[in-house]
Amino acid sequence: MAYRLELLSSARREFLALPADVRKRIDAHLMLLSENPRPRRVKGLKGHKGLWRIRVGNYRVVYEVDDEARVLTVTRVRLRATAYRAL
Repeated sequence: MAYRLELLSSARREFLALPADVRKRIDAHLMLLSENPRPRRVKGLKGHKGLWRIRVGNYRVVYEVDDEARVLTVTRVRLRATAYRAL
C-alpha cells in the first residue's frame, strides 16, 4: 500500500515556483517515494531526527515519514544551496 503524499503549504509554493521541466522530474521522484519512502539513495538529515532528503538534480526534497499513518510530508523543495537553511 502506498503512502499518502502531502506537501506543506510552503513546500507547495516552492514546488509551483520551479520551472516546468524541474517540476516534472521532482513529481516523478515524489511518486516513487510514495511507493517506497526510503530507497537506497535517500539520506537522513543529521541533527534532524525523522527528516529525510532526496536529490533531484541541483534540487533537494526534504520530507518526513509517518509509518503508522502511512503519510509522507514534503517540507521543502529547494536548490541545494538553500535547502538546509533554518531547519
